[in-house]
Amino acid sequence: MPKIGMEPIRRKALTDAAIEAIGAHGSMAVTMSDIAGRAGVSPALAHHYFGSKDRLITESIRALLRDLRSDAVAALSTARSPRTRLSAIVAASFSQKQFSDEVVAAWLAFYVDAQRAPEIRRLLTVYARRLHSNLMSGLRPLAGERDAQRIAEGAAAMIDGLYIRKALNADPARHDAAALVEDHIETQLLEIRGRTL
Repeated sequence: MPKIGMEPIRRKALTDAAIEAIGAHGSMAVTMSDIAGRAGVSPALAHHYFGSKDRLITESIRALLRDLRSDAVAALSTARSPRTRLSAIVAASFSQKQFSDEVVAAWLAFYVDAQRAPEIRRLLTVYARRLHSNLMSGLRPLAGERDAQRIAEGAAAMIDGLYIRKALNADPARHDAAALVEDHIETQLLEIRGRTL
């Protein structure tokens, strides 16, 4: 008889194990047995909780999105100005947890799989919209709508691109990656200030 309250703990262990397995393999070519073994449960129990590997993978992406959102909310809670909001979003994107080797490799595998899996594509679209919205909330008061859109697109592309470089082992360190995005934002804002003087 299962212990009361174990389901959320085991589900989290399985989603964490899926991210770890995908990160280690660098692709979705993992088995339910591999994931279950990493989580310390039987494959039958993994199937019981998720029904299929695809559902477990989808829930793992949701877990990553929840973690990223939680990190962003925590970082934004200390921001006191539009500019510090931008720095908070950049810092959350490159936090130690978000920029770990296995998480970065998992994100890259999810992007590849999104080409064939509509649900994964939808979840990655949610991520992209949330990042854009968070960047715009800081940029709009500093740059106006049109320039804010352009700067946000560039910053988001840099964040995603630096993740790809990390996955390919051609990455700057985590703090260097954040500094590159910060430099892009600050350079663009300085150019706008120069235009308005």
